[in-house]
Amino acid sequence: MDKNVAIIGGGPAGLVAARYLIGQGFEPKMFEAHDKIGGQWEYTNPSSGVWPLMRTNTARMVTRFSDLDYPEGTKTFPRNQQVAAYLRAYADKFGIAVRVELSTRVTNVERDGDGYVLTIEHDGESRIERFDRVVVASGAYNKPAIPPVPGLDSFTGELGAIHAFDYKDPELYRGKRVLVAGGNISSLEIAQDLAMLGAQSVATTMRRQRYVMPKLIAGTPVESFGFTRAGALWQETASSDDWAKATKDFVLQYGGNPAWFGAPEPDDDVRIAGTTGSQNFLNLVAEDRITCYPWPERIEGNKVVFSDGRDAEFDGIIFGTGYHLNLPFLSQELGETLELSAKSITLADHTFHPELPGLAFMGLWGQIGPYLPPLELQARYLAYTWGGTVPERSAAQLEEALETCRQSVGKDIYQHIQTIRFARLAGCDPEGRVDSDLAQVLADNAVTTVSFRLVGPDPLPDADAQVRADAKRFGRKDLHTN
Repeated sequence: MDKNVAIIGGGPAGLVAARYLIGQGFEPKMFEAHDKIGGQWEYTNPSSGVWPLMRTNTARMVTRFSDLDYPEGTKTFPRNQQVAAYLRAYADKFGIAVRVELSTRVTNVERDGDGYVLTIEHDGESRIERFDRVVVASGAYNKPAIPPVPGLDSFTGELGAIHAFDYKDPELYRGKRVLVAGGNISSLEIAQDLAMLGAQSVATTMRRQRYVMPKLIAGTPVESFGFTRAGALWQETASSDDWAKATKDFVLQYGGNPAWFGAPEPDDDVRIAGTTGSQNFLNLVAEDRITCYPWPERIEGNKVVFSDGRDAEFDGIIFGTGYHLNLPFLSQELGETLELSAKSITLADHTFHPELPGLAFMGLWGQIGPYLPPLELQARYLAYTWGGTVPERSAAQLEEALETCRQSVGKDIYQHIQTIRFARLAGCDPEGRVDSDLAQVLADNAVTTVSFRLVGPDPLPDADAQVRADAKRFGRKDLHTN
């Protein structure tokens, strides 16, 4: 078995891939362009869109890997610095840190026979290294996308127009008039931060109003309601109409209709409207601390004219409008084989391509919900496949998976569903392999990484106890019990 593996990227995806590749006898070598590991969670990284005051959007039990929990006393939603420290501790625990070349950028990857040749730059010098295998774990959130708005280039607000990727300091906006564009979680989090941290006025603009879920429901993380195992299994087989109705009913019950708070009325069809999350955004709208506008029609100096005819003057605009897929180091041949574009890449199971043996990718799919659980299970599937712990998928299965990928371009995937799919491929899904009592606990609670260390390769001796402890601490509570 060829043992030497290059891992491009030192964020969560690269670290968890390295951990399981080491466990399968491989010798990974990681290349990280920044001078610290942590990827997006290391806010000093120029390729990070995290801001210093940012907290996690997902609760801590689904924002961890199975081998390591956060230090005792960590709150439900850790600060970004705590996540970065957690990732460094994880790297130390598994001997990954000594395998990382920091401040080192991979500028080209191309095929070389049955392996791959990498062009690597460090301290202004370039060198060539050959590897039997390569894992691309550089992430999908490093090339901001700003949609065209007539007049944007001539916006005269004193703070200019930036992407949320470049938002770092709310103090710059103290006493200023700010427009936040976009309806994703980061946009709403930035808007609420500015509204509570001294901006003169905060407004949002969206192409369509999304339904908004809070991060906590009666003190319980939303993942314990909406990202459960039972929910994932039901959603896999439910019709689109049944899913849409159930999702809308759920959001209205626990999050409410945005129109009830004074935001625009979302489309009646949740599939059209979409969903997002924020703990305080709608409350701030109801308090008239955030004003909602439709999408801009044009910009005139520092004035933004919206599609409903209203206009307002702003000192700064922040676009939370997503990212382009950016893998500039892949050779033209690799890019063509992978059908690579700014919006998509064609992969079997989001991981492999049958024409490119020895090349794998981490984390490149549209995401809704907790990110670390599917990353860990993808890393296990990858490592177990290369290591022979689970059988490789047949050519026919891989081709079918490629076509599924092509058909799903532009469609986001709920993370608890994707986690279970990877777990099945990795041979560690507990379905039908645990007693009925534990099976019920798993069904009723959020999908976590620990729940896939009960059976299959790499079981944890205390996984059962951890699953039950998480359920007791973070699961839904009986509100009628004192």
